[in-house]
Amino acid sequence: MLSETMQQKLADYKSIYAYLKEKLKWKVSDPRTLMMIASMYVVNNRSFDYNRLLNLSDYIKDNVGFFSTLKSYQRFTTAATLDIRFEQPHEKFQELISIYENMVARGFSRGPFTYIAALAMLSGGQPGADYGNNIERSLRIYKGMKEKHFFLTSASDYPLAVLLANRGEQSEQLIQSIEEFYQELSANGFRKGNHLQFLSHILSLEKGTDPKVLIERCIRLADAFREIGIKTKPMYYPQIGMLAMLEDGENEVKTIQIAAGQLNSERLFKWHKDMNFIISVNCLMSSKMPDTIVIETGMYPIIEAIIQAQEAAMVAIMASTAADGSSGGGDGS
Repeated sequence: MLSETMQQKLADYKSIYAYLKEKLKWKVSDPRTLMMIASMYVVNNRSFDYNRLLNLSDYIKDNVGFFSTLKSYQRFTTAATLDIRFEQPHEKFQELISIYENMVARGFSRGPFTYIAALAMLSGGQPGADYGNNIERSLRIYKGMKEKHFFLTSASDYPLAVLLANRGEQSEQLIQSIEEFYQELSANGFRKGNHLQFLSHILSLEKGTDPKVLIERCIRLADAFREIGIKTKPMYYPQIGMLAMLEDGENEVKTIQIAAGQLNSERLFKWHKDMNFIISVNCLMSSKMPDTIVIETGMYPIIEAIIQAQEAAMVAIMASTAADGSSGGGDGS
């Protein structure tokens, strides 16, 4: 049985997605984009207003250069993020563009991933913040990631580098911590690659739990999913990392199976089983955030950061897919 909170989140998610699909099916070709936008509102406990979202996405489209990726579907995910996180999203968009240009000037490449990273930086900053130091720190972390895993690390890792920079740890210690997670998990059956690197990044966000405990939880979670017939695909590794943040994560495996099963059985969602699994975990983590235990143990900001990283990762996947299918050139601002 699912909790009342979880049932409500799934119901809201399905309702928002169905509405978005009806309204935007000719503007957004990949249904996963709309699934992600719907989940963002539900996971962040933000009321959904289609006209508010459309107005903001049109504003974004009208205020960027002709070659900007924000002319494309990415304007909808950007609008959703701004709408969810800020009371004055139009003003915050102008601040976003300023951060983006500052990042490009300091060494980040132009493109969709830098926009997402700028959003992560904007979300983690204070009003009137000077983002210069954070940009430099994010770039150092990204370069450190690149040194350890040259072929795995790309511009799609920009957003996570920013989220890691927001945690305030020394760059060298952080990179070492990530690498230790990566190697230890690899030695315990997790497949090397981008998804394991992402899992290692997620675990490095949590400083209140012994790394050995986090690794053991990941191993037990992978085993628990396999025992109920859910193959732990590498693309599920980040979700395992999120569940490892909970002391009782293993007890939630059945909940994830039920929630994902509900979505898999419905016509609108049955062709997207991987997204259904991802969204089920995100909804569960969101339902845990108001919990007193989560807040008192300092888990709230960590779970919030991880969900934000997940949103960025899904946008990045779809941005990469769109870029592969495009013959266009560079990205203007």
